[in-house]
Amino acid sequence: MTSNDTPRDPHPYVGMWVTADGFIRQELLPNGRYDEARGKRQSAYTGSYTVTGNHLDYVDDTGFTATGDIRDGVLYHEHLVLYREEQGR
Repeated sequence: MTSNDTPRDPHPYVGMWVTADGFIRQELLPNGRYDEARGKRQSAYTGSYTVTGNHLDYVDDTGFTATGDIRDGVLYHEHLVLYREEQGR
């Protein structure tokens, strides 16, 4: 196995992000995809995302675009505020 075959650690933003009330759950997957649930509706929105520094650019599977920024460990995604799931609410 060469050094090129060594798996890389996932980006630190990968994982589950949730609103304080738990209604919206956005999972950032290590393959550059996301899956967002709203209430009981699983996979309400899916698409891809890219990270540049602390900024995220989203393109959902219908072509809609959105942005987000991580500040002090909190994801500000358009009008939403999401927290890492393991941080509690």
